[in-house]
Amino acid sequence: MTDPRDDGDGADPSTEGVAADAESAGDPAAGADRSPSDDPQSPAEEPAADGTDRPVAESVETPGEPRTLDPKVRVEWIVGPLVGALLTAAVAGFITWAVVFEYFPVDRTTSAVAVGAGLFLLFAVYGAVRAVFLYRSWRYVVREESLYLTRGVLTKVQTVVPYVRVQHIDTRRSAFERVLGLSTLVVYTAGSRGADVTVPGLTPDTAEDLQSRLERLAIASEDEDAV
Repeated sequence: MTDPRDDGDGADPSTEGVAADAESAGDPAAGADRSPSDDPQSPAEEPAADGTDRPVAESVETPGEPRTLDPKVRVEWIVGPLVGALLTAAVAGFITWAVVFEYFPVDRTTSAVAVGAGLFLLFAVYGAVRAVFLYRSWRYVVREESLYLTRGVLTKVQTVVPYVRVQHIDTRRSAFERVLGLSTLVVYTAGSRGADVTVPGLTPDTAEDLQSRLERLAIASEDEDAV
């Protein structure tokens, strides 16, 4: 009788057990034939998509979270210059009525009204257009080490106020701002006269929150500077 173990198709159970133990133990010789490119790379080993490791809040070009002013500040910026425009138109109309009327083809009253109304409309249109574009240009950013401001219509102004130079911070509200429900933040800094920075067009709650936050950052920067 033929022994089943002598058949070519039969596998030795002891050999199968040794091979299984080698695979489970992770024999280095078993993976020697594999190329390193066959191993999956972890996401941590992949290079960053962009070449910068600097936090966004530290960059002036992308300064943290830019914030705009309250839209009601446009009313303040429009109505304020209208008072001056009205006074200018009244003075120009009076001069026209008293002196220059003889150079106009109509009577003095009509000439005075025409000159005054024309100047008032000119200043009013200019003030309205300026207020709209100024509102669109106003941005302020609370960065990690400084307060960043940018604004301007024809000339763009960028201001950086380091917290180590901040002396104290106030909020103020004029009578017209109280009517509109607005407030202005004033940051007093160390340095030459006129170096104070104002952030207009804030709601009272926003102004108080911003004041508290800037005060905390200023105190923290003083502690770090002392160390």
